[in-house]
Amino acid sequence: MSMSMSRSLCYYKFPAKSCSKTCPSYNFQKRNVNTHHLFDQVLHRDISSLNSQLSSHVRRLDLLTAWDLFRRLHCSRLDLDAYTFTPVLGACSALPFPERGRQVHCLMIKSGSNTGTVTKTALMNMYSKYGYFPESVKVFEEMESKDVVTWNALLSSFLKQGLVKEAFGVFAAMRRERVEFSEFTLCSMVKACAFSKAIRQGKQVHGLVVVLGRDLVVLGTALVDFYSVVGLITEAMKVFSGLDGRVDDIMRNSLISGCIRNRKYKDAFFIMNSMRPNVVAVTTALAACSVNSDSWIGKQIHCVALRFGLTFDTQLCNVLLDMYAKCGIISNARSLFDGIVQKDVVSWTSMIDAYGSHGRGPEALELFQKMDEEGSGVLPNSVTFLAVLSACAHSGLVDQARECLNLMRGKYGLDPGSEHYTCFIDTLGKAGQMDEVWCLFDDMVKSGFKATTAVWGALVNACKLNLDVTRGEFAAKHLLELEPDNPAYYILLSNFYSTIGKWDAVDNLRNIMRKKGLVKESGSSWFAVANRHEDVCKLV
Repeated sequence: MSMSMSRSLCYYKFPAKSCSKTCPSYNFQKRNVNTHHLFDQVLHRDISSLNSQLSSHVRRLDLLTAWDLFRRLHCSRLDLDAYTFTPVLGACSALPFPERGRQVHCLMIKSGSNTGTVTKTALMNMYSKYGYFPESVKVFEEMESKDVVTWNALLSSFLKQGLVKEAFGVFAAMRRERVEFSEFTLCSMVKACAFSKAIRQGKQVHGLVVVLGRDLVVLGTALVDFYSVVGLITEAMKVFSGLDGRVDDIMRNSLISGCIRNRKYKDAFFIMNSMRPNVVAVTTALAACSVNSDSWIGKQIHCVALRFGLTFDTQLCNVLLDMYAKCGIISNARSLFDGIVQKDVVSWTSMIDAYGSHGRGPEALELFQKMDEEGSGVLPNSVTFLAVLSACAHSGLVDQARECLNLMRGKYGLDPGSEHYTCFIDTLGKAGQMDEVWCLFDDMVKSGFKATTAVWGALVNACKLNLDVTRGEFAAKHLLELEPDNPAYYILLSNFYSTIGKWDAVDNLRNIMRKKGLVKESGSSWFAVANRHEDVCKLV
């Protein structure tokens, strides 16, 4: 980082207009000339008073005011200290301008204020929230004194990157260093165990919570989530029951979702009966029904929502719509869609996707046209266009898919992502239009678009369908170079080579999988069966 970067702090003017779109929750206040006069008076106060004022602005999420004050302090004073930089780093963490945080770090080094556990921890958090993982770890390694908050920041950085194994390593290092765990530490580890479905480690962390005498009310929701995710719903119920009524709706909602996910419907409705159903409880329960494709239980929960007058909530209606669509009851999904008073982009996208995934492409396009042309007041986003392209792929609507892609770029100014190109390549491949497939790919490369494994996979599949051997092998080579240890791609390539009769290549791929220990994920087939005679629906 260049030290000269810090000089631009004095001349930088925040683009409040664009920032407000990115951060709608922040309190962006318009300041006039009189406010600037007040700033001039404020700057002559002692630095500890000004540091308190900076912290106050950040706590109120009045981040632009905090930044403006800091910028003026930097231009007019030389006594900035660690207590000045700590709240400013907090403000930088929340604002979508990573270069600001880097400049503050440069200024800290220049002024000699880059020491101290609290300031360094704030610096770690700032880099972590921007996704600059190596920088966050480097700051940690350079620290001489580390407290539990610092270790928690490192733990959080690993988990944000999905590096669960490394997070377990940090936790083990904390134990070796005899760092006293906080509730945040233990909660993070329970979530890590849930994410990786590490049952043994999760139970060990639970045991540690009990041994250390930590309050289960604080960690209860995380433990309930963990046991629900790994399928040990009985253990989740034990945690819930062991709290002797010291539970809140958040924990109840979590357990209701876990019970339904694990098909413990009687327990789910028993818990729901012990509380007044709320939007969150019903929404999480419906989401679990969608995962299980269980329409019968979904209908019972729909009845609960109707009885307690919860169907005014757009998000709840969206989840209901999604549940009926995933269960194949499109007529119910459309009735719900038509009844939503304030439809948002999720409502429109969910209904379009419902039609498309059930092979009803023309109806999906008709609904999208209604959204696009009849002044719905809702603008389609990239997910909406993906739903439309997917509908076209399912129904073989090549011209409509091409028009959709052009509309996305031309009318709405949205850049297609790899998932959009993958869908369109799939549509063209099924229609046998391989020349256009490769023209599209050439245009993507020329425009600087980096093809992902999904794009290469779609190319391989299109070549398989059309017996395009030479270009199929070209795509297959690049696919394996990107992800050499993904068994799904070896199966895809094996199918490609078997289609074109290259059995020696099929045997070679199988040998490679055997040597690498790659195993194809087992297929499964199931359907939900509910005992209609069991009394699971005694609703309040």
